[in-house]
Amino acid sequence: MLILQGLSRSGVRSCSRMSALSSKPSLRHSVSEWLSNNQQLAATAQHEQHVSQQVRQEGRTLRNETHCKTVWDEGDTSRRLSDRIWDVSRWRNVLEICAQKVDEEMEALTLSKERSELALAATSVPLEVTNECLTLREGRRGYELVSDPVEAQLKQEVELIEGVQQRLQRSVHQAFEQLGILQEVRHQLTSDLQNKMEALDIDTSCLSLTTKSPSVSLKTNPTRIPSGSSSPQEWAQFSQYNVARAHEAVLVSQQMRENMSLSRAQVQNELEAQRRATEFALRKRKHHEEQARDELQWQIKTTEDEMAAMEGDIRGLDADLQAKTASLKLAHTRLEARTRRSGTDLCRDEVQHGLVAEVQQLEATIQALKQKLSDAQLSLQKMTLHHGRMCQDLSRKQEALSLEERSMQCRTRITSQSSSDRTAVPLVPLVNSSGRSNLQLLAQ
Repeated sequence: MLILQGLSRSGVRSCSRMSALSSKPSLRHSVSEWLSNNQQLAATAQHEQHVSQQVRQEGRTLRNETHCKTVWDEGDTSRRLSDRIWDVSRWRNVLEICAQKVDEEMEALTLSKERSELALAATSVPLEVTNECLTLREGRRGYELVSDPVEAQLKQEVELIEGVQQRLQRSVHQAFEQLGILQEVRHQLTSDLQNKMEALDIDTSCLSLTTKSPSVSLKTNPTRIPSGSSSPQEWAQFSQYNVARAHEAVLVSQQMRENMSLSRAQVQNELEAQRRATEFALRKRKHHEEQARDELQWQIKTTEDEMAAMEGDIRGLDADLQAKTASLKLAHTRLEARTRRSGTDLCRDEVQHGLVAEVQQLEATIQALKQKLSDAQLSLQKMTLHHGRMCQDLSRKQEALSLEERSMQCRTRITSQSSSDRTAVPLVPLVNSSGRSNLQLLAQ
């Protein structure tokens, strides 16, 4: 019902418009104008169709060309990214190997430095013992305080140990400086390696991007050249310089380790040879002192025996002197008594002559006995004095021998230390044992 009402209303409105148009005047065209207009419309349509066909063809051609160019450029860029990733990966491997070599060399050089420090610390005991031996031997007295070969060997050992300490200290200092160089080289390699890893991650991420990736978008001025950019030649030369510098530092460190090993072996051999020479001189000197002591002890014993015999002889001489004095007194008494004879009985008879001769003989004998007794007493006195000097010298020799024995006992600390050192750390042979490996430049 509603539809019919709407149709009736629209029909009324159209009839009203037709009545209005029929009432207005209209322009009339001829048939020729109508034909011309039709031809013009057809020609224009054909021209526009032709132009449209050309534009469409050119658009398709441009689409094909740009599509091929874009695909080619994307493929070429992906290929270049792949090549760049391969180059960066190759240099990353080179830097990793080089850094590993530097780490191994730093560890080996640190171990060698520690061994040199231990060797340097081990020289303190021999130096202390040698100085103690020199101080002990300064306690000798009298003629035992001599400048013997032992003193010369001890002083030579002190000079050798001090020289060895200077050499080892110099080696430790050089190793410390070389470790600083290796640390700097390792830092440079690490920095370069980190940059390579970051660049590799970025280029790998760029290679994995596609037009459908969610992170793809237009950027502001993406073709700008960042500040600090380098050329490919500078990039390669930088890594080559780092690898070459690391190679040189490793070679220097290897040579230094070899020199330190040889130096430690030479030092140990020199100290051992000097120790044996000093101990041989000590044993020889001790043997000579023991011989001198034994000889002096024998001389003292024989002197004491001679003094005992001399004392016996002095007692005998004194007894004889007393007996001869008694005999002289008897002769004197007889002569004095016979002077009291009277008259012609005071005769110089044979008895008188015999008594006179006896007195003279006894006086000569007594004088001889006194002289001999004086000589014996003087000899005994000299032997007594010399016996005292020999006893004093024997005391000094025994004291000197005791000092030599204390020195030898003191030097056992060196032998015990050297034996423990040999047990803990074996001797370094005098050969190239540094385990040197050829670290070549893997990329040029």
